[in-house]
Amino acid sequence: MKKLKELLVISGKGGTGKTSLTACFAYLFKNKIIVDADVDAADMHLLLKPKILKKEKFIGGGKAFINNNLCSSCGLCSQNCTFDAISENFIVDTISCEGCKVCVEICPEMAISFEPQVCGTWFYSKTRMGEMFHAKLGIAEENSGLLVSLLRKEAQKKAMAKDIPLIIIDGPPGIGCPVIASITGVSAILIITEPTQSGIHDMKRVLKLGKGFNIPIMLCINKYDLNKKLSSEIKIFAKKNNMHFIGSIPYDDNITKAMIQEKCIYEFSSTLPASKAVYNIWNKTKKIMDNINNIKIMEIIK
Repeated sequence: MKKLKELLVISGKGGTGKTSLTACFAYLFKNKIIVDADVDAADMHLLLKPKILKKEKFIGGGKAFINNNLCSSCGLCSQNCTFDAISENFIVDTISCEGCKVCVEICPEMAISFEPQVCGTWFYSKTRMGEMFHAKLGIAEENSGLLVSLLRKEAQKKAMAKDIPLIIIDGPPGIGCPVIASITGVSAILIITEPTQSGIHDMKRVLKLGKGFNIPIMLCINKYDLNKKLSSEIKIFAKKNNMHFIGSIPYDDNITKAMIQEKCIYEFSSTLPASKAVYNIWNKTKKIMDNINNIKIMEIIK
């Protein structure tokens, strides 16, 4: 059995084309499992139209509940709640409650219970591009990092059971808990950015996070021709920071047309300039993933 590898595609911000590129990778890599780790606002299913094979509840962190029949109104819980989630009448505000359990531990009357609750749903599905794990987190629910970890573990189990060598992860935006849960233990990271000040700022933030995990980091630029000066600056930054620059994708209205038809751009047409650029980025990524354990990345991507 081949060693399982995981490729994470992230951007640091939304709207850079991360899911569009990941969908192309899902189309081009033939033997893989797809994970949509953007559990707060999943959208890969809009392109892949999955047929759900398995649906499970996600049990996350619970909320405190005070039994007024046992409560002596000592006030310790309210005084020690960092999030001000307990009112003067000793009623818990479930929106403010972060589930830290301090009140449960400190209550002398054992009047506070803490029951785990359903925070969302996760799915195992079949798509035209392969098997996919994805999820939907409930409104205003926390524990998105735990849900991402669950999806990855389920994908890993399925991949090992079916001898599938690769998991492609469409990562969440930002640098918070779900991104950390996505990065931990992956084989390589591909950051996709855009030539805007906000794109560069968020690329730098997610790069700083990724470097802390000592994982090979690749970089590509989407819509590079919208600002060629900034694109050149991004390339210089990548070189100075030991990022492996693997390509640029031109702006193309056909990407939107492809999405309207529920297709990735390469599936829509393989002859467009954007499609050819995506293919070249995929090809370099594939070579890197194939050689990740004995890697000399700069030789591979030349």
